[in-house]
Amino acid sequence: MITLTPDDVKKRFGPLFSKKFLVMVDETAGLAEILEQCHARGTIEWDAMNRRRAGGVVATCAVEGSTMTIRAHLGTHPANFGAAADTIGGQALEAVEVSGNEVITTWAGIAGAGVGVAACLPQAPGVIRAEYPTEDDLRIGGALTNHVRIVSPRYEKVCFGIDDTDTKQEGATWVMALKCAEACHIEGVEFLNMRLVQLNPAVPNKTTNCVGSALNFAARPGSIGALREFVCTFVEEHTFSKDTGIAFCQGIGTVQDSPVAKAVKTEIVTLEEAEREARRLGIEYLDHTGRKGRIGALGAVLWGNRGIEAAGLYGEHL
Repeated sequence: MITLTPDDVKKRFGPLFSKKFLVMVDETAGLAEILEQCHARGTIEWDAMNRRRAGGVVATCAVEGSTMTIRAHLGTHPANFGAAADTIGGQALEAVEVSGNEVITTWAGIAGAGVGVAACLPQAPGVIRAEYPTEDDLRIGGALTNHVRIVSPRYEKVCFGIDDTDTKQEGATWVMALKCAEACHIEGVEFLNMRLVQLNPAVPNKTTNCVGSALNFAARPGSIGALREFVCTFVEEHTFSKDTGIAFCQGIGTVQDSPVAKAVKTEIVTLEEAEREARRLGIEYLDHTGRKGRIGALGAVLWGNRGIEAAGLYGEHL
């Protein structure tokens, strides 16, 4: 086994194009979420299609601009890997394993895709080290095949749903939520994204548009407590409302099958229904003021990782 740091890889192959590599795991669900960002969209799109076709531990791939998110199973699984064809992917994710505070992802690539896994990904910010089985795996390009194990810090995924921070006279929940995220500088915490979640605009008790906000973070296990405290304190210090709701969800795929996800966009959900569903899903409420905002806060968590449809009315797609 040959072990190289990201700097070693960069010196050997020259600077390449990966801008970010981050892996979140949920051992209870047996899932991982891998976030990759590249300088260009084309490489991300090709990699996503080939990894999906190759199978291995990949469950789903999603691409937004030059960023790819992979949902993968923990463990090892054979991949349909080789030169790209109808049922074969030219790049594959073969395993995701947790080892203490580290995550090990195992990759294979051929030709240009081999350059991607052997020389590009291993020098991305977020990588600790890369482990190559043999010297042949450090020969890249042409028709060569490459294998590598990429070791990165273990993160977990957390989502905060926030609603009812404004009044008819002042405030906007999405503005306050985004300011909260940008003010967060906790070691071991990475801000992933913010989503505006359109809730049912027909509910009578609302400010105007009936929109909640979701904040998604990747956090090292030892930093989650500080992150919870920071978000709760920031929101409650900056809210204009006495009915602010703050929901907290930890994990990957926790809220996939909730019937309330549709209901918050199409029906009038009661506070009791929202709190009951939150308990069932293991979602916590962190707020200390009034409870009315908890309905929208739950809705924000339920839609916070469902893509652009979160911003639309139920059933709307671009």
